[in-house]
Amino acid sequence: MKKSIIVLCVIISGAMFSQMKSGKKSAVKNAQKISAKKMGATSKLNQELVVLNEEVPVLIPKKKGDNFGYINQKGKFIVQPEYHIAVFFAEDCNLLNSPNLSVRKFGTKDYATVEKDLVSYRINKSGKRVYQYKTADIGMCKNEFKQQQYQAYIMNGFYGIINKSTFVNEYDYKQFQIYPQYQYLHIMEGDDVSNPMIVASQNDLFGVIDIHDNVIIPFEYQDIKRNFSWKLGKMFEVSKDGKSYFYIDSHNQAY
Repeated sequence: MKKSIIVLCVIISGAMFSQMKSGKKSAVKNAQKISAKKMGATSKLNQELVVLNEEVPVLIPKKKGDNFGYINQKGKFIVQPEYHIAVFFAEDCNLLNSPNLSVRKFGTKDYATVEKDLVSYRINKSGKRVYQYKTADIGMCKNEFKQQQYQAYIMNGFYGIINKSTFVNEYDYKQFQIYPQYQYLHIMEGDDVSNPMIVASQNDLFGVIDIHDNVIIPFEYQDIKRNFSWKLGKMFEVSKDGKSYFYIDSHNQAY
């Protein structure tokens, strides 16, 4: 009788051990499948983020209908258009300095800010919403203000450019960086204050010039927005009809 009990215990123990071993193998296989799936998705995304121009972002905001999404440099939508607002993938200093340490990572340039139904999110490059903005998480930005080296100057109804530190006499044309000759000039916000991009208007059309009066973007647009597109993405938001806007790079290539 004792032998029978011992044998039965051994059989039960062996069966339990076998099940445990099988369960561990199953768990390992499932983990491997999940890991492989994630790696496959990451690999596919990396293939989609083609780089044709290293000067511009790999994902660019694009409007379709009434909504914004993000296209790659070939013009393919990677993040489908579903947002009322979509800005470039860039740092958010409010989150980088958040009192909530766990959300600071979402303030890096790996994420972009979007808005849908009056709710703002940060998304990753696959389009996944990884964070929803909360007032309590907003920190104070520590960015130092960069004083512009140049400024627009109006004389006789025309716009020119002066260097604020050296300009004294408007009657001395040599003191002008760009002599007043344009209908309108606006110095774009950027990181290089010594060589800014300047939105200019001539013959009722807009283009872009540099500080040496070289034409960067031809005068062929009805409007060029004066926003942070140059600072954040090294791009210009332009329109041919004053209604529909799209982005171009510094070579006038449309996206």
